[in-house]
Amino acid sequence: MTTPPAALLNKNKKNFIGMPAPLGYVAGVGRGATGFTTRSDIGPARDANDVSDDRHAPPNKRKKKDDDDDEDLNDANYDEFNGYGGSLCSKDPYDKDDEEADAIYDEIDKRMDEKRREYREQRLKAELENYRQERPKIQQMFSDLKRELAHVSENEWSSIPEVGDARNRKQRNPRTERFTPLPDSVLSHNLGGENVTTIDPGSGLASMMPGTSTPGMLTPSGDLDLRKIGQARNTLMGMRLNQVSDAVGGQTVVDPKGYLTDLQSMIPQYGGDINDVKKARLLLKSVRETNPNHPPAWIASARLEEVTGKIQSARNLIMKGCEMCPKSEDVWLEAARLQPPDMAKAVIAQSVQTLPHSPRIWIKAADLEQELKAKKRVYRKALEQIPNSELLWKLAVELEEEEDAKILLSRAVECCPTSVDLWLALARLEKYENSRKVLNKARENNPKDRQIWITAAKLEEANGNTMLVSKIIERAISTLQANMVDINRDFWIKDAMEAEHAGAVLTCQSIIKNIIGYGVEDEDRKHIWMEDADSCATQGAFECARAIYSHALSIFPKKKSVWLAAAHFERSHGTRESLETLLQQAVTHCPQEETLWLMGAKSKWLAEDVPAARSILALAFKANPNSEEIWLAAVKLESENNEYERARRLLAKARSQTATPKVMMKSAHLEWALNNLDVAINLLNEGLKESGDFAKLWMMKGQILEQQGNIYEAWEVYRDAVKRCPSSIPLWRLLSGLEERQGRLVTARATLEKSRVRNPMNDELWLMAIRLELRAEQREVSRSLMARALQECPSSGILWAQAIFLEDPAQRKSRSVDALKRCQDDAHVVLAVAKMFWMDGRKNKAREWFNKTVKIDPDLGDAWAWYYKMEILFGTEDQQQEVRKRCVSADPHHGEHWSSVSKSIHNWRKKTPEILQLVADTLPIPVMNREVYF
Repeated sequence: MTTPPAALLNKNKKNFIGMPAPLGYVAGVGRGATGFTTRSDIGPARDANDVSDDRHAPPNKRKKKDDDDDEDLNDANYDEFNGYGGSLCSKDPYDKDDEEADAIYDEIDKRMDEKRREYREQRLKAELENYRQERPKIQQMFSDLKRELAHVSENEWSSIPEVGDARNRKQRNPRTERFTPLPDSVLSHNLGGENVTTIDPGSGLASMMPGTSTPGMLTPSGDLDLRKIGQARNTLMGMRLNQVSDAVGGQTVVDPKGYLTDLQSMIPQYGGDINDVKKARLLLKSVRETNPNHPPAWIASARLEEVTGKIQSARNLIMKGCEMCPKSEDVWLEAARLQPPDMAKAVIAQSVQTLPHSPRIWIKAADLEQELKAKKRVYRKALEQIPNSELLWKLAVELEEEEDAKILLSRAVECCPTSVDLWLALARLEKYENSRKVLNKARENNPKDRQIWITAAKLEEANGNTMLVSKIIERAISTLQANMVDINRDFWIKDAMEAEHAGAVLTCQSIIKNIIGYGVEDEDRKHIWMEDADSCATQGAFECARAIYSHALSIFPKKKSVWLAAAHFERSHGTRESLETLLQQAVTHCPQEETLWLMGAKSKWLAEDVPAARSILALAFKANPNSEEIWLAAVKLESENNEYERARRLLAKARSQTATPKVMMKSAHLEWALNNLDVAINLLNEGLKESGDFAKLWMMKGQILEQQGNIYEAWEVYRDAVKRCPSSIPLWRLLSGLEERQGRLVTARATLEKSRVRNPMNDELWLMAIRLELRAEQREVSRSLMARALQECPSSGILWAQAIFLEDPAQRKSRSVDALKRCQDDAHVVLAVAKMFWMDGRKNKAREWFNKTVKIDPDLGDAWAWYYKMEILFGTEDQQQEVRKRCVSADPHHGEHWSSVSKSIHNWRKKTPEILQLVADTLPIPVMNREVYF
C-alpha cells in the first residue's frame, strides 16, 4: 500500500481544520448540545464576568428578578431617551449597513426638501407679515404722533417740562448700595478749609490703590494725584467711545432703530403680568383663525393691544376685523374709536356705505363732526335712510331751534306715531289749542299710555281749567281699564310725585284721590295709606302725602291715629295755619283725644297768642273735665308766662278734683322752684301718704332736704325710699352718691351691691359701682368689676363705652373695635369712639363720628353737648351755629350730664340752647393720658 502524496492530502483538507473556534461557539448546539466549562478552562484567578478566550464560551446567565434592585439609578446614568442603563443599542455596534441606510435616507430628505422649498418660503413670508402686524416698526407706531407734531406751536415746544426722576426713594436709593464713611483722619485734613487733591502716603489709603505692586508703594513723586486720575478716566472713556464710532463722520455703528425696538420689548407698557397678555393674545389669535367672522374676537383683540400700549397694532387688527365682519356695527364703531379723528371720519363713511340702516353708526358720524351745521346735515341724511328711528328724531330735534323743532316733530310723529315722547315734545312746543289737538291725536295713536292723559291734565291746570283736571284723570283710568291696561298704584303715585315736582299740584292731588284706593283691601287701607304717606314725605312729595292724609281722614274721620299722624306731618312740613286748621277739625271729630287739644294750645302758645291757648285749654277742660294732662298743660302755660298765682290756683283745683301723684309732684315742684321749701315738703308728705310707691316724690323730698342741709334726714328718706321703690335706679344713685360724699365708701359699695341684688342685670348699677372705684383710685378693682359687668350685660352700650376708657391709651383702639362689634348701633359706644378720636387730635374724624352719634339717637343730649364742646374749641362760628340749630330742632331730653343740668331746680325755666351751653361748659376736655370716666 502506497502512501498518498502530501499535496493530495493538503488538497482534501478542510479549511477550518486547525483554525480557532469563533467566539462563543458551542459545538453541536444545533443538535441540542450544551456547552460546558471546566475549572481548568477558567482558572482560579479568572473573573466570572470576563469573556472567555476559549472556543467554548460560558453561557449567558439571565439575571433573576431579585437582582433588579441592584440597577444603577444614579442621575449620571439616566438618559432622556433610553432611561437608566445607557443606550438600548449599545450591544449592537453601528455597522456599514446602517451607515449606508442613513445616507440613503438623507438623500431622500434632501430631495423632498427641494420640492417643498416654494411652500416653505410662502409660509415664512406669511409668518413674517403676521409678525410685522403684531410687532410693527417704530415708524408705523409713531406715524400718528408725527402727524400731530405738525400742529405744535413754538410756545408749546418751549413749555415742555424737563424729564425728572420719577422713581421713588427706594428706587433711587436701593438697599443694595452701601456707603462706607471716611475715616476721621481724612476728615481732619479738611478742617482747615484747604482743598487737598492728593492722598497722604501715611494715611493708609495708598496701599489700596490699583497699580501698586506692594502695599504702601506709591508713585515716584511720593503721593497720588486725584486730579490726574480723573483726567485719565476721561481719556479712557473717550477711547472707548471712539471704538464704537464709525470712521466716517463720527457716526455710531449702533443701530438706533433696533436699539429702541429692543428697549420697547424690554420695558413693559402694561402694568399687569406680561405672561397673561401673551396667553390672551394667543387665545384671541386662535379664536380669530377658527372663526374669522366672529366680531367680538376682533374687538377683544384690538382692546388687548390698546391696553398694552400698542395702539397701531390695535388699529390694524380692528381694520382687519372690518374686512372680515363688514355687517357688524360694533366692529365699525370700535374702529372709529381707535382711529384719530380724521381717519375715524373715513372709517365711519365706509361703514355708512356698508350699513346705511344702522342708527348707532349715524350717531357716531354726527358726534365726529365739530360744527353744529354739519351735525344737522348728518342727522337729516340719517333720517332719509331710517325715517322710523325714534332715537334719531330725538337727537335731531335737540339740535334745532324752537320753530325748526316744531317742523321736525310734525314730521317725526308722522313717521313714528307710536312714540309718546315725540308727541309730548310737540305738545309742549305748541300753543294751548294746538297742544290739545296734538294730545288728542296722540291718544288716538296710543290708547294704552297714561302719560298722555297726565300731560293733558297738566295742560289744563296750567291754563286755569281746574275743573277739567279731575275729570281727565277719572276718564284716563276708566279708558285704560277698558283697553285692558293694568292699573299699577306705584306707577301712578310716582307720576303724582313727578307732577308735584313739576308744579302741577291739582293734577297730583287728583291722581292720589283716584288711585289711592285702587286694589287695596278694606281692612288694609289705613295701614297701607299711612305707609304711602310716609314714603311720599320721605321723598319730598309733601303735597302727595297731604292728599293721602286728606283722603284717609275723609274715610276714617274718627280714627285718632290718623289725625295724630296728619298733625305731626303738618307740624314738620306744613305751616302753623295749616296745623291749626287741621287740629280744629281733629278736635271736632275726636274731642276726647287730649293730645290734639294740647297740640293746638302749644301751637298758639309758640305763636305768643296766650289768650288763644287759654281758650283752647278751656274748651279741652269742658270736653275732658278730669284730664291730668290738660291740667298740667294749663299749669305749665301759666308758669311759663310768670302767672304763678294762676298756676297755684289751677294746681289747687286739680288736687281737689284729681289728686294724682303727678299733680302732687308738679305742685311741689312749683313751690320748690319758687323757693318755698317748707310748703314743698308738706305737699310731698301729703303725696307720699297717698302714693308711697311714686319714686319721684321721694327723690324730690330727699333733694330738698339736702338743699336745706339736713343730710341725715335726706339719707333716711333715701333709705326708706329704696325699700318702698326697690326698682327705681335714680333712688339708688342718690343714696350711694350721698354716702360717698359723706366719705362712707364702704357703705356706698354695700348699697350698690344691694341694689344689684334687687335689680339683677342692670347696666346702670354696674356703671355706678365701676365709677365709684375709679373715683376712689381703685383702677384694678374697677377693671375686675367691668369684667363681671360685661359677663352679666354683654350688649350694654354704656358699659362698653366706659370699658374703652378703662384701658391704657395704647389698647383703647382695639377695645373700641370690640365694642363696635358687640354694640354697632349704640349711641354711647359711637360717642366714646368720637371722644377717642378727639383725644388723638383727629378733629375731622371726631366730627364725623359725632354726626353719626346724633343721627343714631338725636334725643341723647350728652352727644350734642360733646359735639358742641368740640366745635367751641376748634370749630368756626358757622359750625357752632349749625350744631346749636340742629340740637334745638332735635330737642333732646336724656343723657347723664344733660339730665343733671336740665333737671336742676335752678334751670327749670331755661330753654334748650341755654341748657346746651351750660352742659358744654361743665364737660371736661378729653386728654389722652388722663383717666377719664365720663
